[in-house]
Amino acid sequence: MEIIDENGKPVPKQESKRILAGILGIILGGFGVHKFVLGYTKEGLILLGATFISMALMCLVIGAFLIYVPWLIGLIEGIIYLTKSDEEFIETYQVNHKSWF
Repeated sequence: MEIIDENGKPVPKQESKRILAGILGIILGGFGVHKFVLGYTKEGLILLGATFISMALMCLVIGAFLIYVPWLIGLIEGIIYLTKSDEEFIETYQVNHKSWF
């Protein structure tokens, strides 16, 4: 299947990072590792920062709840990545650069 970008031009064949990004999202999602693998540096830093900020706030009651947010995002994204086909994953996340979910 030929993949077309948003400008209507054919995209060269790419190797899917679906399995790697999905597994890393499930295991290390709170650190944003799956985002770095896909080349989403800003989004990876957001998840990493959210994890460290919530760890710093653990002494407060709100920090105990915030720690789960980046990990839950990583888990959900990892599952979404693994349920897509290679073609759909490449088109959505590697060609069109959909950042979140």
